[in-house]
Amino acid sequence: MTDRSANNIPAADGWSRRGFLRSAAALAAVPVLLAADPAVAAAELPGFPAEVALYRSAYRNWVGEITADGLWACAPADAGQVLAAVDWAWRNGRRVRARGSSHGWSPLTITEGTGADDKVLLVDTAGHLTGLTLDSATEVRAGTGVTLEALLTFLEGHGLGLTAAPAPGDLTLGGALAIDAHGTAVPADGEEPLPGHTYGSLSNLVVALTAVVWDESAGAYVLRTFRRDEADCAALLTHLGRALVTEVVLRVGANSGLRCVSRTDIPAGELFAAPGSGGRTLDGFLRRSGRVEAIWFPFTEYPWLKEWSVAPARPLTSRHVTSPYNYPFSDNVPTVVADLVGRMVSDAAWYLAPVLGNAQLDVSALGLAATLSADIWGASKNTLLYIRPTTLRLDANGYAVLTRRAEVQRVVHEFTSFYRERLTAYAASGRFPVNGSVEIRVTGLDEASDVGVDGAQMPLLSAMRPRDGADTAVWLDVLTLPGTPYAEAFLRELEQFLFETFEGTRVEWSKGWGYTESGVWSDEVVLGTRIPGSFGGAVWDAAVEVLDRLDPHRVFSNGFLDGVLVRR
Repeated sequence: MTDRSANNIPAADGWSRRGFLRSAAALAAVPVLLAADPAVAAAELPGFPAEVALYRSAYRNWVGEITADGLWACAPADAGQVLAAVDWAWRNGRRVRARGSSHGWSPLTITEGTGADDKVLLVDTAGHLTGLTLDSATEVRAGTGVTLEALLTFLEGHGLGLTAAPAPGDLTLGGALAIDAHGTAVPADGEEPLPGHTYGSLSNLVVALTAVVWDESAGAYVLRTFRRDEADCAALLTHLGRALVTEVVLRVGANSGLRCVSRTDIPAGELFAAPGSGGRTLDGFLRRSGRVEAIWFPFTEYPWLKEWSVAPARPLTSRHVTSPYNYPFSDNVPTVVADLVGRMVSDAAWYLAPVLGNAQLDVSALGLAATLSADIWGASKNTLLYIRPTTLRLDANGYAVLTRRAEVQRVVHEFTSFYRERLTAYAASGRFPVNGSVEIRVTGLDEASDVGVDGAQMPLLSAMRPRDGADTAVWLDVLTLPGTPYAEAFLRELEQFLFETFEGTRVEWSKGWGYTESGVWSDEVVLGTRIPGSFGGAVWDAAVEVLDRLDPHRVFSNGFLDGVLVRR
């Protein structure tokens, strides 16, 4: 099925390479904290609230490409301390950046080049803003620093859950809501949505939220709670870091048992075939279960397909799982993969991308069998969460193509055909811009009625905000190692293809987009025209107006957001 030549590659220093990759993941997973010297703090941050824990901290994003050292940071114990820190920052000309797990790629929190001399204050939410309580049988109140794993565990303990969720459990709720995080789910044929559930983004489940905002009459920043039926709430539901939310109330529903079946026996040419081709297509699995993900390693023919299905009782062939992260071969970098990555990075042996792709497929196929994880069943959390911070860290671009449900197979076919053609052409000229997988997910859109609040506002800047003629979002991500030559040029071609081929293309906020030949988040046409246009000028300007009005002093911003979130 695959080329196993990767097993013959010498690996004299394979253990050290694997250890390096794991150590890098561990360092990036948590903030590096240095206790503040009281005298230095008093000199540099005069008047800072004494009750708020203050320290020096480094910042690293998910792949370590956006970094900063020696930043001032604080860990407020509650929302009142958050407000005190923000009030001080405003009065002292500093900008506040909320930090959760830093599990993102784009410069929405910190921009590259930010240093200790810049007037930036990190507010760490994960330390204390982690409260969880049930307000009612269908509503949970949560601090924005709580992780998705902790949230889902809490819900599970009360017989509650979500239809879908992002795969990494370390994401903080505040970070997930800021960028309209999502899972993968649409209604299967004949499936009726359960009350309290949504096929859209996590943002679409917000009933109310509390944020730090400017109060013109008070002449100060204040804590204010916004209900979902308030117009201003629409901009805060997906705010991209232009606000600071301390607490949310989410609508939730009854938990479900989910079965997840993995397989690596369907050729990409069949799974991603043109509509009407017959065979085992992605559309066929969607019709049957509504919940799929395809992970397609480069230069291979057999994707790793995951299919989730609602199953109240354990199917006879399924293994019962009582905790998440059931793919250890994916969570921990295997020796053969570490060896190859080490050679590619240290020796610039990027031509090994086909070998790495086949090695990753082999590890996945063999790992599924060895760990008995090809057919698992359990409470929803235990099959939805499957990515730990120890996984191999790759750059990722991301887009949502909004389309009609009947057109999903066509979108997937046209995208994968273009991707395969361009990757083959690059390889023929000795260039290997991609060494990670293509990931494909499918979700519904944000329907305000799902939240059960009369007059509920639609998230303004969610990529899943409905548009005419569309009821489904196809999520397309391409992953590759940081620093891979020609990656930006290749990903620019993919981006241009998506925008020019599919009218409903939007960017996935947390990932890579706006490519030039040699950079990312820098194409002026994408940033200034295509992205605002994908929402419509009126919607875009309405969101910017609210965010500017609630934070006129731009305390919650950075240089990148200053240039992107402007009226068009």
